[in-house]
Amino acid sequence: MSEARYAIYFAPPEGSELESVCSAILGRCARTGAALKQPAIPGIEPARLAELTASPRHYGLHATLKPPFFLAEQHDKTELLENTAMIASKIRSFDLPGLELARIGSFLALTLTAPCPDLEDLARICVTVPDRLRRPPRPEELARRRAKGLTPNQERLLNLWGYPYVLEEMRFHLTLTGSIHDPEERERIHAALTPLLAPVLHRPVPVREICVFRQTCPEKPFTILKRITLVQKT
Repeated sequence: MSEARYAIYFAPPEGSELESVCSAILGRCARTGAALKQPAIPGIEPARLAELTASPRHYGLHATLKPPFFLAEQHDKTELLENTAMIASKIRSFDLPGLELARIGSFLALTLTAPCPDLEDLARICVTVPDRLRRPPRPEELARRRAKGLTPNQERLLNLWGYPYVLEEMRFHLTLTGSIHDPEERERIHAALTPLLAPVLHRPVPVREICVFRQTCPEKPFTILKRITLVQKT
């Protein structure tokens, strides 16, 4: 049985300032797989920055549309790519209203400055349409999700779609740090990252593609397997 996991993500446009700035913060390019030199950020020791970004670096710079999943035994990546291309052929490209640096739980991420119905529609389709290809989660995977504490609705979504934070529970975000449990440190890092991110904040972000990411085995990071173009705006 394949150990590979797949996901359908939004990734910033190739070569964009958003991709460049945020990938440098994480220390890896999800497009090429290359390690990147992290910037010197006043107030954050280099070793601490590397530690704080270890988890998002492993997953690659992205915002989740369909969370990571294993393919069912009777399906393969070709079917997933074809299915995703079919989705993309029916969805018109759009712009996100802008991003801001915010706290989500104990970590920091770029989130939307305003609701985006086009994004919500895209995420809903990416979660539901290819779901027939997904292997149901094993008991230990379900137990790990439930250990964090779920609401009744999140439990329902976990049972339906294999993940509790989809559809109406989704909050679009590009993760930039792992958990920062000390509130004072979290605020200090927020303040330190803000000037670096200033050029990419509060600006429309084009969504012209969706990306299939792949992780070949648990020890390996996620990388972009393929970018798939949406229907272009006229």
